[in-house]
Amino acid sequence: MLNMKGKINLDALGIGTSVACAIHCAALPLFLTSLPILGWDIIDNVVFEYIMIFLALIVGAISLWHGYRKHHHSLRPLGVFTAGMALLFAKQIWHSYQYWILPVAVVLIVTAHIMNFRFCRVHNHAHADDCDH
Repeated sequence: MLNMKGKINLDALGIGTSVACAIHCAALPLFLTSLPILGWDIIDNVVFEYIMIFLALIVGAISLWHGYRKHHHSLRPLGVFTAGMALLFAKQIWHSYQYWILPVAVVLIVTAHIMNFRFCRVHNHAHADDCDH
């Protein structure tokens, strides 16, 4: 996640956070069903779910905003990311459909980070009138 200059690669961090969220959502119910016996209840814990969603939102927004402002000036990754995040919140509202909504949301969020990463590499500081550097 750190590049050669010691800076954090925000896209890698965003992808990592999205993957961690996907692992949480897929693996936790399968492998950690014994947690309630131990007194720990993070499976279907609403507070924990919202913390994970807001973490993905914050990291993703910072990453994609940086790519937009400093590199490619394309709103497409932000639009795809927004759709994915909206679906993550939707799965919390329509909990009975979460297994249909969640995979689409995760694919959209990861796709947005991949698009942002590729756009940043192609444009490599595409300067425009709105650049602040």
